[in-house]
Amino acid sequence: MDNERTNVNRNRSGSRTVAAALDVLDSPQNTNRLTRLLPFLGPAFIASVAYIDPGNFATNIAAGAQFGYMLIWVIVVSNLMAMLIQTLSAKLGIATGMNLAEHCRQAFPKPVVISMWVLMELVAMATDLAEFLGAALGFNLLLGVPLFAGALLTAVSTFLILGLERYGFRPLEAVISAMVGVVTLCYVAETLIVKPDWGNVLYFAVVPHFNGAESVVLASGILGATVMPHAIFLHSALTQGRIVVKDGGQLKRLYHYEIVDVVIALGGASFVNADMLRWPASRRQPWEPAPVRSSCRDFLSGIFRYGFADW
Repeated sequence: MDNERTNVNRNRSGSRTVAAALDVLDSPQNTNRLTRLLPFLGPAFIASVAYIDPGNFATNIAAGAQFGYMLIWVIVVSNLMAMLIQTLSAKLGIATGMNLAEHCRQAFPKPVVISMWVLMELVAMATDLAEFLGAALGFNLLLGVPLFAGALLTAVSTFLILGLERYGFRPLEAVISAMVGVVTLCYVAETLIVKPDWGNVLYFAVVPHFNGAESVVLASGILGATVMPHAIFLHSALTQGRIVVKDGGQLKRLYHYEIVDVVIALGGASFVNADMLRWPASRRQPWEPAPVRSSCRDFLSGIFRYGFADW
């Protein structure tokens, strides 16, 4: 009985979005462009969380601190690659109605499938460990609570957010998109405060440079922290049953809207990643890192009070 009620609530929650999307796919010229686009936004924003995780912060800040703007081109190339891969992943779910993991299960022998499953579980645990510790550290820095209390808050917050899926895909998409939006707005504010050297930013964004073996290692870290396998599997699962159509023309239009979703979401993630690098690169040279707690508190106070001039 409880399962039936949950399914009813889930259907009601997503029915408006699905109905609006189907109306757009049937008659795309009846509404303005923004109204046509809104029902299709969401899956890429969930996947974009993988592109602004603690690994991205670590590699991008280290790159900016040690090499200034030199490696910003790696972020640009990595995010362009990510857009292509995430678009193909979304296309797989839309066109076949199956996610990447299900295709692997069908295409490979059972021993290979089991081996891949075990490997993916280990990778997921290793990845989640970084996210979990990053969130716990965030609560510690922002609220001043002990790390153990931050870990408990992280666990509770995670289950609450995942529990939104009981009410359909739209509440989960809305909450995660809001979080991504807050991060993006903070970095927009930071860009306005820091005032980076845009000439150097644009130059190093399109002209590749390296400076020794350490810059190559950091570039590899940026690429590895950006193009994430779990986001590829996730995106195909998010699109496989979200809006289901069979007509060839509707499938093409749905795919085109998903491309826009990817470009907007990962474009924002690309801006955030670039700004992670621009911030330390814009500081005085040589850059000497302060203790983590002091740096984060000064950073937050700088954004919300005086800017970076009083550091």
